[in-house]
Amino acid sequence: RARALLQQLPPQDCDERYCPDLAEEERRQLRAFSARRRQEALGQGLACPVPGPCHGCPCRKCGRRLNKGDPGVSASRLGDQFWHPSCFSCHFCQQQLVDLIYFQQDGRIYCGRHHAELFRPRCASCDQLIFMEECIEAEGRRWHLEHFCCLECDEPLRGQRYVMRSGRPCCRGCFESLFAEPCQACGDPIGADSEDVTHQGLHWHARAACFCCSLCRKPLRGQPLALRRGRLFCSDSCSRGQDASSTASSDSSDSAFASAPSPDS
Repeated sequence: RARALLQQLPPQDCDERYCPDLAEEERRQLRAFSARRRQEALGQGLACPVPGPCHGCPCRKCGRRLNKGDPGVSASRLGDQFWHPSCFSCHFCQQQLVDLIYFQQDGRIYCGRHHAELFRPRCASCDQLIFMEECIEAEGRRWHLEHFCCLECDEPLRGQRYVMRSGRPCCRGCFESLFAEPCQACGDPIGADSEDVTHQGLHWHARAACFCCSLCRKPLRGQPLALRRGRLFCSDSCSRGQDASSTASSDSSDSAFASAPSPDS
């Protein structure tokens, strides 16, 4: 319950004590925003048996009939309407509302978190609402200017090239040293600026010198291909030709060779 409350009613959305780094103007805006929400949108549902006059009314969410005496939830800000207890949930995240605390907007009920996000963006780093005039938007999420940093080294990334890693930005240097996949052909990391081709979980540079037939060197981008022991071939004949040329090699050496860069490279 405590975890759900922190998720649905973030304390930093309504109390400046949880936002120590805010400038004075941002604090003023947060106080005004919180007061307006409490006055205009905040409510607590009432769990009670459905009264006689509402017998046969549909649940506001699922539309199924509610009969007299059935358990129901009413929300005073939305008039004489009832929900099944399991249907009294946030319109956005569908989570049931802890302690029946809701915020209403345009006839719909929301948890506090998603109601606030109807009006203000939320920083993907600190989870606070953004009251600054400027913020950074990337990959459908937003950040305070000072919070858009590399997830590994904390280097500020405003105006810099970056790569998204697990939903967070990573500078090019950290990405290439820690996360870049090695090319199966040349063995070099496939950097943030390099085009990548993936097949059966293996990776190659998209350039013709790497993503090509291991025997005849034919470029394979957009072409049919076969993968045997980690090596690419343009056709069964090239694959058989490779097998014929390597009859002196043992199965164990073939297995070891599959994970190493091609000698032809």
